[in-house]
Order: sequence, then C-alpha cells, then structure tokens
Amino acid sequence: MAGGETQATRTWPSAITAALALLAGIAAVQWLPLLPPRWWVGGLAACSWMLAWRLPRLRWLAVLLFGFAWAAWRGGSAMEARLPTAWEGQDFQVVGHVVDLAQTKAGATSVQLEIERATRDKQVIAWRGRVRISWYGKPSAEPEPCSQWQLRLRLRRPRGTVNPGGADSERSALARGIAAVGYVRGDPGNRRLSVATWCLDRLRGSLADGIQARVHDPHSAALLRAFTVGDTRGLEQHDWMVARGNGISHLLAISGFHVGVAAVFGLWLCHVVYWLWPALALRCPRSLAQAVFALASASTYGALAGLGMPTMRTMLMIAACAVARCSRRANDATQALAIALTAILLANPAAVLEAGFWLSFVGVAFLILCMEAKGRGLRGFLHELTLGQLVMTVSLLPLTMWFFGEASLVGALSNLVAVPFVSFVIVPCALFGTLLLVVCPPLATPVLHVAEWLTRAQWWLLELLAQWPGAHWYLPTVKPWALLLAMLGAVWLFAPRGVPLRILGVFMFLPLLWPVRQLPAEGGFQAWTLDVGQGLAMIVRTRHHALIYDAGPRFPSEYDLGAAVVVPSMYALGMDRLDVLMISHGDNDHAGGAVAVAAAFPMVRRFSGEPARLRVPMEQCRAGQQWEWDEVRFRVLSPAVEAHKAPANDDSCVLLVEGRSGRLLLTGDIAAPTERQVAASLGPGPRPVLQVPHHGSKSSSSAGFIAAINPELAVVSAGWRNRFGHPHPAVMQRYKAAGVPVFNTAVDGAVQIDFPATGQAHVAARWRSLERRYWRE
Repeated sequence: MAGGETQATRTWPSAITAALALLAGIAAVQWLPLLPPRWWVGGLAACSWMLAWRLPRLRWLAVLLFGFAWAAWRGGSAMEARLPTAWEGQDFQVVGHVVDLAQTKAGATSVQLEIERATRDKQVIAWRGRVRISWYGKPSAEPEPCSQWQLRLRLRRPRGTVNPGGADSERSALARGIAAVGYVRGDPGNRRLSVATWCLDRLRGSLADGIQARVHDPHSAALLRAFTVGDTRGLEQHDWMVARGNGISHLLAISGFHVGVAAVFGLWLCHVVYWLWPALALRCPRSLAQAVFALASASTYGALAGLGMPTMRTMLMIAACAVARCSRRANDATQALAIALTAILLANPAAVLEAGFWLSFVGVAFLILCMEAKGRGLRGFLHELTLGQLVMTVSLLPLTMWFFGEASLVGALSNLVAVPFVSFVIVPCALFGTLLLVVCPPLATPVLHVAEWLTRAQWWLLELLAQWPGAHWYLPTVKPWALLLAMLGAVWLFAPRGVPLRILGVFMFLPLLWPVRQLPAEGGFQAWTLDVGQGLAMIVRTRHHALIYDAGPRFPSEYDLGAAVVVPSMYALGMDRLDVLMISHGDNDHAGGAVAVAAAFPMVRRFSGEPARLRVPMEQCRAGQQWEWDEVRFRVLSPAVEAHKAPANDDSCVLLVEGRSGRLLLTGDIAAPTERQVAASLGPGPRPVLQVPHHGSKSSSSAGFIAAINPELAVVSAGWRNRFGHPHPAVMQRYKAAGVPVFNTAVDGAVQIDFPATGQAHVAARWRSLERRYWRE
C-alpha cells in the first residue's frame, strides 16, 4: 500500500508545475472578449476532474483546465454582481460600512462602501456589493473606516475611458470587486449610524494621523505614512513621478522586502526571548519558535500595511516556510513562491489583472532562479544586493513597459541606494516610532524626527536622480509577442552558469526596445480623438510632426486627463515630441489638461482662442494663421478677431488640416452663428472629416452647416451618460438624415482616423472594439 501511494504521489504535478498550469489557465481567460456560458464552464471543470482521475500523466493539463474554468466562473460572478444596467443613474437609499481609508482632496471625499441593505423607489432590493462613492462638499461626519452609514446614492456601473496607453479603470474595478461607482446625493436622511469599537483600518488611520501630527514636514510625514502603514493618500503626482523616475514605486507601496524586514525583527525578538528564558528550549525548539515569531511579525505588519499584493505574496511565502520548518521539512524558496502563487490564484483569480501581481511574483521568481550564492557574510550580501538590482531592473523592464509604457534607466542605481537605506534604516526607524505611538506616544516623537531627517535626505537624492537622462523612458505600446520574447531573453541572459551564449539574450529585447512604427507617408496624416469623458482631446500626426488640439478636463479632485490620458497616449503611439499645442478655448473640459501637456513638452508652441483664460502662456490664434508639415497644410479658420472679454464658445480656434486626399475640420465648441462663417471659409477640396461641434449640443451642428460642409464622417467626443445629454438626439438625427456616419468616444473609446496620401479617409481603429475584453461594457 505504501509503495502504491508513493507511486500515485509521483504522478501528481509538483507545486511549481501546478502553480504555473493554474496561472496559465486563469491568465487565458483574461484575453477573452466574452465569457463562456455557465453550463460550458461547469462542463469544463468536470472534464478537468475526470482528466486528473483517468490520466495521471496529464494532471498538469487538468490543473490548467480547472484554472480556466475557475477564472471564468469567478469573472462571470463578478460581472453579474455589478449594478444592473436598468438601474443606472437612479437613486438608492443604502446602509453600508466604510472600507479602507477615506481620501479627501479639494472638497471631495472618496470612500469605498460595502452595501449591506439597499432600497430603490422605497422597495427593498436584493442587490449588494462594494461601491466607490464620492462626497462633494463636507460630509456630516468623518467617514471613518468600519463606520456604518445611511446614504442616498446615485450609482452606475464601472466604466472608464479606453485609450492607447491609458489605464483601464474597468479592469481595476473588476480586480478590486467594485460593483458600482457614484456619488452621495443631498438628503436629510444622510447620516452616520454607528462606529465599530475596533477596526484594523481605523488603527492604520490612527497611526497615520499620529505620524502626521509629530512630523514637522508634511511631505516627509506623507512618505513615512507610506513606508509604515501603506497610506499613500498624502503623496502628490510629483512624488509618483520621482518614484517612477527612480524605479522605486514598490517602496512607496510597501514592498515585500519591508515585510521580510518585519520577519527578521520577529527572529530577533525570538532570540531575545530565548536568551532571557533559556528553559523555553526544553518545551519548544528554538527553530519552531523562530518560524512562529517571524510569521506573526510579518503578518502583523502586513495587516497594518493594507495587505497589498507584494505584502500578501511575502506573507504567504513566509507562512509556507514556517509550516515547512514546523513540520520538519526542507525549506525551498521556489516551492514557497509556488505555494503563495497558488493560494492567491485560488482565493482571487482576478488578481492577475493587476500589475502588482505580475511585478511581484515575476521579480521574485527571477531573483530565485537567476541568482547564485557568492559566499556568505558581507561579500555575499553585497553581491546579492548589487546583482539583485540589475536582475530586477532588466527582468521587469518588459512588464513595466507593458503595464505603464514607461521605465527608468537609472532604476538599478537608484534601487542600489534606496532599497538598503529605506529597508534597513528608514523603515525600521519609522516602525519603531510607530510602535512607540501605541505603547508610549511621548517617546515616539524624537524617533520619528530622526526618521523624518533620514527620509528628507533620501528623497533629496532621489529627486536629483529623477532628473537624469533616461529616468523617464517611454516606448510605444508593447506587442504581446515582443513582451514574451523579451521575458525569454531575460531568462536566457540571467540563466545560471553553464547555459551557452547567455549574452544573446540581449538581442531578444530588440523588438521591445526598437519597435517598428508605421508612420504616415508624405502628404498623409493620422488623427486620434481620445476618450476623455465629457471633454475633448485630439492628436494629429504627420510623418515627422505632431499637434494636440485640446487636452481634456481637470477635476477638483486633481484627476487630470491631460496627465492621465493625453500624454500617455502620445507616448503609446510612438510620439516623444510635440510641435504645437492648440487649446480651442478656456473651458475646463477642453483646457484643464493643458498644464500637464505643456509640462511634459515644455518646448511646444502654444495657441488658444482665449489665451487669457489659460493657466499657461498662450499665443492668440486668429483666422489666417497657417503652416505646413510634411506636405500637410494647417490653416486656422476662426476666430477672425480678438477674443471677447467674457468667456465665449464662439472664440474657439477652428483648425483645418489638409492632406493630399483628405481633410479634417476641428471646431471646438462653436455654435450655429460661427458655423456659417467657418463653412464659408472652408474652401474647395475633399469632403472633410468633422469633429462634431460642442460635443453634439443642440445649439450647434445646424442643418445648414452639415449641408454646407457635407462631411464624409464625424466624430463626437462626449462622456458616458453625461449630465448634459450630449450628443443631443436631434443633432444625431440631423447627421443621420444627411447620411453622415457618426462615431462617439463614449461608445467607441478613442477613435483613430487615417488620412492616407492616396485614398479616402477611414476609421482605422476604435479602441473599445480593438481591445475588447469581457470586463468592458
């Protein structure tokens, strides 16, 4: 019997093979445009169990099929848990409790609320879920973590912008279990019902507030809060830019290394306990106690840090090693990583949708597989530290470019300095101060002052390094095959000694680093109407030049579509130079992102129809201005005179772009009176492609204007379910009656239109269809 059991055990895949097969099955689901039906998923799961039972040698395939079925089932359940489409835009009376820490910026407070009970039209409904909501103005009371509230909410399903190189908020909502988003409506019944007696997140918030109150410099306090309890609410956009420029974003988000330091603290504590009470060794072996102390210390710190992906991965690895130690089995870092990977995938298969998952597990896997021990003591430590930073920088470069479109060439040097100093000096000092906040608050102040001084010195150096050439390195959108090739090249490059021609792994990075770009021919051009919600932002590219027309809105919460969409889209499309920035007029939905775009391209020439209303210097655009790039002519048609003193949509710059065989008319927010003047000055030529004036407002796109210019097709930039009702149904009916196809960014995402040197203008891509995924509406 024992021999039979041993033979059967050998047919099961190892922990590593099983983890990789499970990962492959789950990852495959995330490429699906639509999920398979439930009956099909159930049948696949049954087949995987049958395969594991009948064909032992193919149990790795059974695990892969199970992973696929498990991810499809959970993904379908998550999509079904979202707010029903028929209920979007309606008001709900809900009772729920606050999850995590509230974030307050510029008069808006954002929280996550776990709904416990909901009513609609005074009828109790069965729908529950986690929602992300905002208070505009001051809440009636502090929305503390775990506090219970009664609120009137207006909700909709999660829906974000879809652009080249842009973040996917719908994917993030699925990964984080967000079933709806919305805001708090004014209502006398809005109130806080109760506050929990004890709550881990409230303890995190209390410790963060304690650090803030005792550290003089607000910026240093924000960094220390991030280092200790994972509270990044106080960090500004500039801080993240510096972190990305140095490749140290993982340090601000509580890296797994910090959790490892906490585990080492647990080992030291165990040594102290056994030194004070040696007789304990007679009751419990020290090695077992060390495993328990390390796991307890790491888990406590991980919980206080918010249980992010790197934190969870490290905690699970430490737990696997602790269990192995307690059961007197051999410790193996690779097996521990595989067990941690399997545990996270089984608990939450949607974790593969987050960048942190891949960066964390792939980075540690490379360190385990590609680094060889070079002695003990200081020599071994220095070797692992220096080579480790090189391995992490190069091996994670493909994934970093894939997820963020940006990498840092100085990251290896920055991490060589920052990782040991932050992890072994700043974090222990800050954690000691944080511990004193709990046991003896007066003693915490001097310790935190020391941590503040250390943090300020470290950040000064990082800000200096962030200004070096190559700190911010952008590449066009990475193709999946180039990503895979570069990852294989990294494995080959850092393979153990004995693998032949390892240096050739460098050449497998070439498709990633020097991608082929398809530029317009002389006399042709391309245009992208970006998806910026209720606003406008467009990119026009000739063979060697680029222009941005409007830059999207910037909200009081500091969310800037110029920084979040326009600039990343430029880089993702392979443009690292901007020649002209034209802001049609001063309204925020067109001009809000101008500051971010101007900061990213400081040498750009800038025009606006209302330069006095802009926050950056602008030249006045006037009818008659013109220039030519690569045999493509740019001509300003309006305004004909100086802008009015009062804000006016009719002061919008109107720009006509003319190639050899196609024209593009950019109209801003002009209304019917200006439309007549623009149509008269258009001149002969091919039927133009039209940017629909004023987002399709009923005060624009008059029937006479449409008939006069006779557009070949039109594009309207509007927000999904926007409060203005743009584009107005009457306007859409006018275009339909004229036989003009209209594309809408609210439905299509970013829209790319190509104007070839020979041939007709045509829609080349619609991003919501081009990158179709099951989690997108």
